[in-house]
Amino acid sequence: MSLSINTNTSSMVALETLNATQTALSATENAVSTGKKVATAEDSPATFGIAAQMQGNIAGQSAVNDGLTFAAKVVSNADSAANNILSVLNNIQQAVTSLGNNSSSSTSVSQINDELKGFFDQIDSIAGGATINGVNLLTGAGSAANTTTYAGLSASGTSMVYVTGLAGQTSTLNGFGSMDNLSTQSKTTAKTGTTFSEMLGIAATTFISADGTQSSISPTMTLASMISDVQTAIQDVTRFTSKLGASAKTIASLSSFGSTLSDNLTAGVGALTDADMSAESAKLTSLQTKQSLAIKSLTIANGQSQNILSLFQG
Repeated sequence: MSLSINTNTSSMVALETLNATQTALSATENAVSTGKKVATAEDSPATFGIAAQMQGNIAGQSAVNDGLTFAAKVVSNADSAANNILSVLNNIQQAVTSLGNNSSSSTSVSQINDELKGFFDQIDSIAGGATINGVNLLTGAGSAANTTTYAGLSASGTSMVYVTGLAGQTSTLNGFGSMDNLSTQSKTTAKTGTTFSEMLGIAATTFISADGTQSSISPTMTLASMISDVQTAIQDVTRFTSKLGASAKTIASLSSFGSTLSDNLTAGVGALTDADMSAESAKLTSLQTKQSLAIKSLTIANGQSQNILSLFQG
């Protein structure tokens, strides 16, 4: 190989090797510091794009999971309230039935009358308090205060709509007010009333006379019809709790699937973008050694021009 002071081929090769090593070393150091082999689109445009879409799905599924969690709380709260109301209804049936044994005693009837008023107030209080963030599946239709939206869930008066999937699928759970009455199922008549006891058809205004006649018991109600209405109310609330139970199972299943899907999406993004730290560590050591050798080679190559001087020294 000829010697030239204008063109140092060995130095050029050594410099190219050093630059290539330095570029690779910089990429490896970045992977080690960030823990990612693909941190930006510059690292791998296709992989980065796929990972970005999957990250969007993860965020979307997180919102779905939050909505399902909230829906589960709403259903659980409504179920708890409905079961408490069932206990009160059993007490009402006992009190109403006892009228048959005390109809001749105005004092006893008056006491039962006061007891019924308390039970009706208790039912309405339980139903009215079964609210989570403005959502109450036991209230009457059209309540402006019972309209809310949260994490893909909305409810207004008698229904709750919640998102069940990434593609925007939804499910609807109708509240008690939209149920048809068991005694008129063929007509599918929605329940009406401003209070829960009115929707049950056993409100104080129905059972108790406004005047002092009939010992404060409504003159339009017979003992048999009162007992029948209470039993129908118990059937209606029981039917609603069964509906809530089925919805709770569905929501639990969707929540479990949503959690698994979130984990799988997160693992998928990791597989695409996360760096293998053991491999990166070995690569870093190798590149650092290559860098040192490349610098040494460049130093030797640059020294060749000094060797040319010796040819002209006497």
